[in-house]
Amino acid sequence: MAQHAPPARGVRLGRAAGARTGSGSTESTINGVALLLPGASRFSPGPMRPLARALARAGGAEGLVTHMVVHGGDSAREEQAGWAADETVRRYGDVPVCLVGYDAGGLAALRAAGHGAVNSVVVIAPCLTEAGPADSPEPVKQLSGRQVLIVHGTDDARSDPEASFRLAARAKKANRSTCRFEVHSDGHGLREHQQEVVALAVDFVLGAVFTGRYSRPVTDALAAPPPLGLRMPLASGFGKSLRR
Repeated sequence: MAQHAPPARGVRLGRAAGARTGSGSTESTINGVALLLPGASRFSPGPMRPLARALARAGGAEGLVTHMVVHGGDSAREEQAGWAADETVRRYGDVPVCLVGYDAGGLAALRAAGHGAVNSVVVIAPCLTEAGPADSPEPVKQLSGRQVLIVHGTDDARSDPEASFRLAARAKKANRSTCRFEVHSDGHGLREHQQEVVALAVDFVLGAVFTGRYSRPVTDALAAPPPLGLRMPLASGFGKSLRR
């Protein structure tokens, strides 16, 4: 596995949450890691903080450790995400890693998905660089062999939801394990349906990292041909009565 050079000073993994990692715990306790890649502005965190807490609660018993990636310096965010995956391997060994990114962190998660330890990617309201047909689209080859979930609000005025749909459509051609959910009438921060977005992401992470099983809506989205599985509406109240 290629190792990423240490990024600029200031980039680190935040405090571990979920499965026990302190004194007295063993390496075998850790069965998977979720790396959370926040957005560009700390004043607009989106759903990342409640998602971190929910993942720690729901996945801790199964051996999931969650780290927020604390960005810093001038290196590209995808390089920092790659370094975080390297650091995860150094700390915990050969365990599956899920990259969970919001806003600029979503783009970093997509670009860093080719890391050998990464088995899944959750991308929330990604800020994509695609601005028009003349621009080179974001690559999707690195998503091959990964479980991929994209979530986007239909009223997002900061990052174009249609850009994430086009990316998902290209990714689906190379990787059938790709789905995308639309959060109707919600914006970039996904404040109106934060509980549903968090529940969806938790369901996907646990299924991708551990069981290979998902709730019925996610299973249907993964199985449906485009565009159905890439424009799956996130139902109000999702997560209150999940059946995995």
